[in-house]
Amino acid sequence: MKKFINDPADVVTEALTGLAAAHPELRVDATGQYVARAGAPRAGKVALVSGGGSGHEPLHGGFVGTGMLDAACPGEIFTSPVPDQILAATQAVDGGAGVVHVVKNYTGDVMNFQLAAEMAADEGVAVETVLVDDDVAVEDSTWTAGRRGTGATLLVEKIAGARAEEGGKLTEVAAIGREVNIGSASFAYALTAGTTPAAGRPGFDLPDDEIEAGVGIHGEPGRRREPLRPARDLVAAALDAILEAKPRDRGDRVIVLVNGLGGTPLIELYLVYGEVARILGERGVEIARRLVGNYVTSLDMAGLSITLTRVDDEMLRLWDAPVVTPGLRWGA
Repeated sequence: MKKFINDPADVVTEALTGLAAAHPELRVDATGQYVARAGAPRAGKVALVSGGGSGHEPLHGGFVGTGMLDAACPGEIFTSPVPDQILAATQAVDGGAGVVHVVKNYTGDVMNFQLAAEMAADEGVAVETVLVDDDVAVEDSTWTAGRRGTGATLLVEKIAGARAEEGGKLTEVAAIGREVNIGSASFAYALTAGTTPAAGRPGFDLPDDEIEAGVGIHGEPGRRREPLRPARDLVAAALDAILEAKPRDRGDRVIVLVNGLGGTPLIELYLVYGEVARILGERGVEIARRLVGNYVTSLDMAGLSITLTRVDDEMLRLWDAPVVTPGLRWGA
């Protein structure tokens, strides 16, 4: 294993210190173990809090800022944050209008965010939860009951975050987040496994001539192992799975996310986006907006995910709203 680290036990803490040093508009609370906007809380604003295991950067800490999250709770590598950590972040950014928790559907995340929400309610903080379960590859996985939360997390955080930024009420912000999730579907491929700093070796073995179809963002098994094929064939199969699970009619508008899992060059991601655009064009599905790059990663895994989110005028307006975060910024 070759990585730019000091001690594997300190990777998350030292990375957060570096994040805060690079982005003074953020603050890292070392005691509470969360990242928040430097000016939080903002009185009267609904706050968004998300989190999960580290190793998926820029998700979630890289999406803290104007137009997206108010705080993020990074756990250890691929490990859920603990309830006290989530509670501390929730209390730190509550401006009196309530807090929305954006939670990926993994057993540890769901349980710990639920406990934190109950503790926050006991302290007088109103919390709504938006559960993200967009991965259509498998119905149940190693770490979840039901579909996993993956690429659509970014879209939920961006669109719901914009609604909160402009003064939406707690129920309104949660409702638009849930609507985004319902309209989203994702599918991922892995060419290689990611390597956690503590383990020092890839998370699973994958022969050079095989891929994992439907892989999870922690390296969980997908639908099947299959031979490596040209990108056009893989994209077609992924879109078949997405559109079978959540059909799109001719004339429907979507946001497309072609997301690298950490170790895939942009030249390949853009090639894949070209195939997505071609196939959706043939099917009469309109790509209203698109995003290509590494946003919801799995350490250094060579792989990618494709997310389609059906949108309307209101969602597009919120998507286009200004955002200023380390991982996503436009319009400001």
